[in-house]
Amino acid sequence: MYDAILVATDGSEAATAAADHAIELAGQFDARLYAIAVLESRTEYDNAIVDPAAVDRRRREQATATLESVADAAADVDVSVETAIRSGVPSEEIIAYADEHGVDAIVIGTRGRSSFQNAILGSTVDRVVRTAAQPVLVVGGVGRQ
Repeated sequence: MYDAILVATDGSEAATAAADHAIELAGQFDARLYAIAVLESRTEYDNAIVDPAAVDRRRREQATATLESVADAAADVDVSVETAIRSGVPSEEIIAYADEHGVDAIVIGTRGRSSFQNAILGSTVDRVVRTAAQPVLVVGGVGRQ
């Protein structure tokens, strides 16, 4: 049914639950697993107070740690995962990555980092669900302990 599955993660609790679900699906279907973290480009800092390079470095470090956590969880159940960090509009990058890698399904958590961000930028989940060509499995709940 699924040969390739993509999980989108931002390190939130819901994204962790989505990653757990994607790992389980990949194991059940012996599917390739991809994991992506997208650095939101619409929240770039452009002032003299904040060093943009430092902000970018910190965000990349957090994304790397999040993806390493997914890879470690997948390795624990003998599922290999290919990870990627992209910059841009999350929904657009998730869908583009899925299309580029021939993904059969996208798994994503119900909420991201903050409800304030969702109010300003709209829902990444909503955009992915509405515009992806692939089935999108939306997962909520508590993540790994």
